Amino acid sequence: MRARSTGNIRQTGQTTMNEVTKPAATGRGDDIRAEMEALAKAARAAAGVLATATTEAKNTALTAAAAAIRARKTEIQAANDEDMKKAPNDLKPSFRDRLMLTDERIEGMATGLEEVAALPDPVGRELARWQRPNGLDIARVATPLGVIGVIYESRPNVTADAGGLCLKAGNAAILRGGSESFHSSHAIAACLQDGLRAADLPEASIQIVPTTDRAAVGAMLTLPEYIDIIVPRGGKGLIARVQNESRVPVMAHLDGICHVYVDKAADKDMARDIVLNAKMRRTGICGAAETLLVDRGVAASHMPGILDALAEAGCEVRGDDAIQTLDDRVLPASEEDWDTEYLDAILSAKIVDGVDEAIAHIEAHGSQHTDAIVTEDASTAERFLSGLDSAILLWNASTQYADGGEFGMGAEIGISTGKLHARGPVGADQLTSYKYVVRGSGQTRP
Repeated sequence: MRARSTGNIRQTGQTTMNEVTKPAATGRGDDIRAEMEALAKAARAAAGVLATATTEAKNTALTAAAAAIRARKTEIQAANDEDMKKAPNDLKPSFRDRLMLTDERIEGMATGLEEVAALPDPVGRELARWQRPNGLDIARVATPLGVIGVIYESRPNVTADAGGLCLKAGNAAILRGGSESFHSSHAIAACLQDGLRAADLPEASIQIVPTTDRAAVGAMLTLPEYIDIIVPRGGKGLIARVQNESRVPVMAHLDGICHVYVDKAADKDMARDIVLNAKMRRTGICGAAETLLVDRGVAASHMPGILDALAEAGCEVRGDDAIQTLDDRVLPASEEDWDTEYLDAILSAKIVDGVDEAIAHIEAHGSQHTDAIVTEDASTAERFLSGLDSAILLWNASTQYADGGEFGMGAEIGISTGKLHARGPVGADQLTSYKYVVRGSGQTRP
């Protein structure tokens, strides 16, 4: 049976910035495990409260947290400046961009929490209902998952997104951000705590791991009696470790080897604009395109403009022999390039003979994350959309739209590339499970 802590959940006064941004002392593994177990027990108790919390209370917490983010903007920026100063000098520009918080991004976190608050409450939704011949009334009803552990790297805004979405769906959250964003994440978490206090909800509803010691991750992965699901969001190394070691079910956010296929019926200007945006808008996000596939029939007409635009934006292109003959700035692509998530201003490019060869290449080298086709031919588009099983497929739109906010979810906890429970952007609705409620009138089974 699942162990559950009982009793009242202690409320404390407002946490100061110094308290939340001071790293915990690193101790022995047993000490960290004991600390994580205590944290997980508190989350389990909070989850019991959140499961029946009113929509009004959850929304009050979210909007109050948004107000706190705006009020504490200077403190959040100072915490982020500290993280940026400590970042390695050789950190790739795309990763530095992921770590950096600007005024616009801080406001985006606040706006995102307000958008999540404005969404319908996912808890208690009646997903289906039917009656049996014997008179039984059966309903399938959405319920919270319980306690969600989120392990993520680099991007401090995930703290607000993950905490807010978990709360909206009635889940307690244990957040473990990367060491590189330690101060930023804790500053944001302090704002979420302000929101919980404003709504008189348990502070343990959203907790952030107080140490950068990797032993804390190991402890989270081995507490299935308290944690219901782990959501890892980061590089291949993190995902592999979580999947290999976790005794808790995992909702994986895997790498994004995303493709854009320019079909022979593609509009030339549209193809150029979509490829440029898909690759270069933000190179360090999982929805950034990593491979360009172009139909042989339009390579000579469409590729010069695409290559010029990419070069002007500072993008290195690595191509097959056919692509290299079109432009001497193109470097030779290796077999490894087709399987690489660059997260940088680098794009691999290849000529293919039609949509079926494009599909075959994506199936062989893609990560089932996000793939796009540019074409004016509806039948070809439908062949692409039905022939691939990626979590997100787009027709005449940039892969950078692979984002929960752009899908109208307010925010996302990640992009799930698995096939169980949830796929694509994971918003509040996807952070619920369901139960069956059966109403009878005295029936007994013969």
